[in-house]
Amino acid sequence: MKILYSVQATGNGHISRAMELLPFLQKYGEVDIFLSGANSTLSLDAPIKYRSKGISLFYTCTGSLDFTRLVKNFHPAQLWKEVNELPVEKYDLVLNDFDSVTALACARKKKASVNFGHQASFMSEKTPRPGKKSFVGEWILKNYAKANQYIGLHFDSYDDFIYSPVIKSEILNAEPTKGGYITVYLPAYCDQILHPIFSKYKDVSFQIFSHQRNEPTRIDNITYIPVGKQAFNESLIHCDGLITGGGFETPAEAIALKKKLIAIPIKGQYEQQCNAAALRNLGVKTFDDLGDDFKNGMNDFLYHDQPIDHKYHYSTQEIVDLLMAKCANMDFSLDFNYPDLMFN
Repeated sequence: MKILYSVQATGNGHISRAMELLPFLQKYGEVDIFLSGANSTLSLDAPIKYRSKGISLFYTCTGSLDFTRLVKNFHPAQLWKEVNELPVEKYDLVLNDFDSVTALACARKKKASVNFGHQASFMSEKTPRPGKKSFVGEWILKNYAKANQYIGLHFDSYDDFIYSPVIKSEILNAEPTKGGYITVYLPAYCDQILHPIFSKYKDVSFQIFSHQRNEPTRIDNITYIPVGKQAFNESLIHCDGLITGGGFETPAEAIALKKKLIAIPIKGQYEQQCNAAALRNLGVKTFDDLGDDFKNGMNDFLYHDQPIDHKYHYSTQEIVDLLMAKCANMDFSLDFNYPDLMFN
């Protein structure tokens, strides 16, 4: 079997998941990877057959999406060239982890595909949403990477096609300890925003993972560490708690390690708002930003809060086996159409 596995490289979560899934997918056949996106800081430790800048998300220094930079880096002519050139028709199975180029190529060439990953879980209305839904956000989640079938991953199995998070083997096999520090990974905030907030807690050590540093740097009670897979895994495994964004993989790993957790979703990123709603339902503290509510909640988090008790029900091997079994029995005759104007 020839499998095309399309991975979005906007952020690090999709790449982290792909690196864990790939060896299990390769048991079922030859896997070629299409990597789409331009702002991940992790490298994919596998040969990449096709590469695209795709449509990438960018952030300001203050916790929001940078829409100006997003639009500036959007090149529709190049996008359509890649849509036409991506040879999805050559594959027996196309797995798409929320990439628009692959979805459009499949629609253009009438090739069936499976949307497999976290965003696929939002095809179910049972998946948690914030109190106020976003019409635009819902449209993006359901139309950005349309497919014939959907298999989702989330913190809990909210529907019959949604399975547990894919947790890295380094995390699953770790023996977590409490090293006397708090890990911070807030990629939508710059160091100059974070430093005055966390340096006030002089009796607490923080390890802040930074896109602005090339080497570890100690300032006051804070150690700034360049973003990297191994360093972050070690920090997470041995921290007393984690403060991070509203992504999926990193909070899922913290829960697996039984680390107490705060999540601060990126402003304007609806998926992260939805993830925050799901985390709140599990008992995790979430805040809209680093303002007064966050500062008021920090004391309890640092000195009183305990990790939530939540277990995942599926291993990576089980998830891939279930995925491939479902793919073997799926009705790929189900049809959908993007607006006709897209192909005129």
